[in-house]
Amino acid sequence: MVFDDIRNIYKAELSDDQFDKLGAFINRETGIKMPPAKKVMVQARLKKRLKELGIPTFEAYLQYVFGKDGIESEVVYVFDAISTNKTDFFREPVHFSFLKEHVLPEFKAKNNSSTLKVWSAACSSGEEPYTLAMSISEFLGGGKDFDFRIHGTDISTLILKMALNAVFTEERLRPAVPEYLVRKYFMKSTDAVKRTYRAVPELRQKMSFSRVNFMDESYPLSEKFDVIFCRNVLIYFDRNVQEAVVQKICRYLKPGGYFFHGHSESLIGMNLPLKNVRPTVFQKI
Repeated sequence: MVFDDIRNIYKAELSDDQFDKLGAFINRETGIKMPPAKKVMVQARLKKRLKELGIPTFEAYLQYVFGKDGIESEVVYVFDAISTNKTDFFREPVHFSFLKEHVLPEFKAKNNSSTLKVWSAACSSGEEPYTLAMSISEFLGGGKDFDFRIHGTDISTLILKMALNAVFTEERLRPAVPEYLVRKYFMKSTDAVKRTYRAVPELRQKMSFSRVNFMDESYPLSEKFDVIFCRNVLIYFDRNVQEAVVQKICRYLKPGGYFFHGHSESLIGMNLPLKNVRPTVFQKI
């Protein structure tokens, strides 16, 4: 890429009309609300994509996105760019306490020869599913009372690659993860400069990941789950979209299975096959 092209990309601006067109498309395809306040964020994130492709203006980029080739291959990068991907280890810890104190003992008593299946919906870069894996492993304490599998999904293919790789910076791990769990479940990189840690194979082998767009009519999932964590993603949808999404998610939850949502979200007044058992914790009827 020549210097003039780089300079043009640096100067490129997303017009209001271009943002409205792109925002309407994103909302229709993903359900994510795109108010004007997000314009600066979207422009900054997509500039990186313009540089990667060598496209100097947003006008040319949108022509590509909405063209025959782009609509098949490029829109996934647009969705990657607008995904928030805010997550932490042991975020909203009361959920993991309820899991260990109520859900897992109940599963052990009823299904001690079964495999516990957990879906971490909107799993982002993997902090939630690996927190789940650590919590379940600690409950089992090295025993073989039951096996477990965790499936993580997200709309962002790039973030799923990070989750699958299971490499986290020291800043991501500490102080969120207790030191004894860091030593037990993570391997420190031999490169002292990177200061990264990777989840141990025993955790990684419990994981699988795939891309799911909540706006699709059905999801490419071949099984039903005992536990579903769908936290802090519904807030990006309008109320009617929230209800439709949770209704679809419930199709993949076993009767008696548990559904967890974020503390900033509410299911009050929705027509769902769920009963409230704790704040932000529901059980399928």
